[in-house]
Amino acid sequence: MSNRIEELEVYNLSEAFADRVWFLVAKWEYFAKDTLGKQIVRSSDSIGANIAEGFGRYHYKENKNFCYFSRGSIIETKGWLKKANTRNLINDNDYQSLLRELETIHVKLNIYIKFIGKGNV
Repeated sequence: MSNRIEELEVYNLSEAFADRVWFLVAKWEYFAKDTLGKQIVRSSDSIGANIAEGFGRYHYKENKNFCYFSRGSIIETKGWLKKANTRNLINDNDYQSLLRELETIHVKLNIYIKFIGKGNV
């Protein structure tokens, strides 16, 4: 495995996802941005940030632990997406598309966790 985070697929997917959320939220009215928007952007950004921080740690157990934090942020983001959809801040098509992206990230993160759990990284 490379020592470059940019070569890790799950990281790249999570960063692209977070950017997509950012640009959707940027179009919202002030109240929605200030309440739900800040939360969903933070949780989305946290997915990739924790993958990156773990990747940079010395020991694989630390890396794995940060991946668990990332997985928690995935679940948190799903909750915020549901609220945004229920409150008509994102349409059904965007909601379903974002959920599919999150599911892909979740699956790939679990695979990565199993990989690093074997002491491979």
